[in-house]
Amino acid sequence: MENLFRLVDHEDFFSRRCIWVNGPIIVGAGPSGLATAACLREQGVPFVLLERADCIASLWQKRTYDRLKLHLPKQFCQLPKLPFPEDFPEYPTKKQFIEYLESYARHFEINPQFNECVQSARYDETSGLWRVKTVSSTGATRNEVEYICRWLVVATGENAECVMPEIEGLSDFKGEIIHACDYKSGESFRGKKVLVVGCGNSGMELSLDLCNHHASPSMVVRSSVHVLPREIFGKSTFEFAVMMLQWLPLWLVDKIILILAWFVLGNVEKLGLKRPATGPLELKNTKGKTPVLDLGALEKIRSGEIKVVPGVKRFNNGEAELVNGEKLDVDAVVLATGYRSNVPYWLQEGEFFSKNGYPKTSFPHGWKGNAGLYAVGFTKRGLSGASSDALKIAQDIGKVWKNETKQKKQRTTACHRRCISQF
Repeated sequence: MENLFRLVDHEDFFSRRCIWVNGPIIVGAGPSGLATAACLREQGVPFVLLERADCIASLWQKRTYDRLKLHLPKQFCQLPKLPFPEDFPEYPTKKQFIEYLESYARHFEINPQFNECVQSARYDETSGLWRVKTVSSTGATRNEVEYICRWLVVATGENAECVMPEIEGLSDFKGEIIHACDYKSGESFRGKKVLVVGCGNSGMELSLDLCNHHASPSMVVRSSVHVLPREIFGKSTFEFAVMMLQWLPLWLVDKIILILAWFVLGNVEKLGLKRPATGPLELKNTKGKTPVLDLGALEKIRSGEIKVVPGVKRFNNGEAELVNGEKLDVDAVVLATGYRSNVPYWLQEGEFFSKNGYPKTSFPHGWKGNAGLYAVGFTKRGLSGASSDALKIAQDIGKVWKNETKQKKQRTTACHRRCISQF
């Protein structure tokens, strides 16, 4: 209560609607935010979950292509406390994963506050509380709210904003230009010559999808990349690696995986896909760079249906000039250039998060900062890493909550009240 009185000293206190949250605020209702909310619910801790979009998991619902499936077996992608339905396939489809997330939210009675975009969040040294300012629009009405809370959980993730590359002449290109986040199907590109910029999992799969819809894709490969089979000996390559890591050092598992990949896929360097000097698992652990799991694109590259080209130097009208001097006639460009964190744009804090929007401390210690600040989903280890973070965060907050309130573990809802009504 004393902390709330101190907030009155700030001149902008009465300039907006102010809400005291009796528990943590979670920013982001993707899988990371939902996992944290569910774990807090199990701990009996009330919370408020803020989401800028009008649905949960907006990246999955609005910014993914139609043919997308989970790249890893479902047991490595399920969120805490609730497994996938048994009748789901080993690699659930995009639609099935969204269904799972929606049932997950219902099961744990998670009700995000949608269409609330966080403009800023900062720690108030005077009060010892977090101040989170949001903007929401209802029709022509713009609503500004300031939430006051003790704990702040950043769950906006690694893929909040798409990365747009700076390539000379791109803005003047006469054909269609879209980012992978806006790509749904290759049907609209039928019969067209499409340049796919990027050779990660998205770039490879979009190139394959374009082929399947009778387009002519050229895929830009600027740097080295590990391409692995999705399965080895009928078992997921990832699962196979995890199993071997129980007995063997990482460097040896990397060597084994690459040898087996060579037997299954052949020499991919002959196809213009140079492998990095660092092994795939070590590269993932140290740089967060995910290996590409082949779903059929290599076969299309071998047949010439997907053309591998080097980096783009510039665009000129309907033409792309490559770094090797070659020129390509192009009808459309798909930018499979990835995503980035948006944390630096709204979180006013410099000790825990770095300028690139990731915690400065690496996994497994990057989930907790100072003054009640937490991060979930920034491990570069997918859904399993987010689940690990969520469990730790909920246990950490739950321990303090129970000690201070002396409440028995029970289901509760977040307590919203106008701050001024507390006085």
